[in-house]
Amino acid sequence: MIRTLYRNGNGKIRTDLPLESVKDLLALKSGTFWIDISGEEVAVSEPILRDIFDFHPLAISDALEESHVPRVDDWGTYLYIVLHALAFDQDQYEPLQTKELDIFLGKNYLVTYQARKLEVVDRVWNMVQRDERFLDKGVDHLFYKLSDDLIADYLPLVDRMDAVMDEIEDQVFDQPSQSLLERIFRMKRSLMHLRRTLAPLREVFNKLARGDDQVIDKGDRVFFRDIYDHLVRLYDISESLRDLMGSVLDTYLSAINNRMNEVMKTLTIITTLFMPLSFVVGFFGMNFFIPPEPIGTLVTRPVFVWVLVAIVILPLIMFWWMRRRKWM
Repeated sequence: MIRTLYRNGNGKIRTDLPLESVKDLLALKSGTFWIDISGEEVAVSEPILRDIFDFHPLAISDALEESHVPRVDDWGTYLYIVLHALAFDQDQYEPLQTKELDIFLGKNYLVTYQARKLEVVDRVWNMVQRDERFLDKGVDHLFYKLSDDLIADYLPLVDRMDAVMDEIEDQVFDQPSQSLLERIFRMKRSLMHLRRTLAPLREVFNKLARGDDQVIDKGDRVFFRDIYDHLVRLYDISESLRDLMGSVLDTYLSAINNRMNEVMKTLTIITTLFMPLSFVVGFFGMNFFIPPEPIGTLVTRPVFVWVLVAIVILPLIMFWWMRRRKWM
């Protein structure tokens, strides 16, 4: 889908502008453009970026390949910016997913390219149509609004990840299992992915806030500094969550070891309790023929009764003795 939004010098907004007239209107350098391309084939998107806007082939190639970390490139008359939107689903094999948003920002135009449709772009697009004030300060402020909404979606996502980690932490003590260990490692990978996204993204907005490019007005750089502060905070939170996940993994391994120790302790106690019984029944269970005197008295009824009593009393005595030694 290709959408166009144009505001002329008189403040009138059009959303049905044909692409054939965009290049001529761009040459007039009056008005504000926002061209959004989403879900289109490369064969359709490339001529628009090349012929209408005359972007550099390397920038176009980067935009059409969804495989880049967040970055910003200054091409003189325009900026090429890569941002990432995040999605989190704990039931997936890879809970944290990223979707790339490629942006070309000029003095009077904003071009967004989405290989996969992003909800945040639709939200800002509809917001601009309802409230024209977002276009009053130029396309750099429009880009700020889009970026701010995209980064604002990070915080609820991080909160959900934190809630999942709290749930995992509770289960570590209640029911440690192999499936829980898999969840721990999936969350650990997700936190590493989040960190690899936030680190370059933070540098992007640091450069936009402190750079000397020709596109962004100096008075608007304070807004990008605000986004940078949000990203610094999010990065610190992600580091804390990553450390916490490491602690949860260590706790899980300790819980498994303690559980194994308890099992071995129980089995050892059972074995120890039956050791004297095994000796007694083994001794008297040897296959002799008629015992000669004087050991014939060992197979009389009173001896049999005393052996039964010993079989009952000896484990109780050993159990009491091990409790007194605090082995149980």
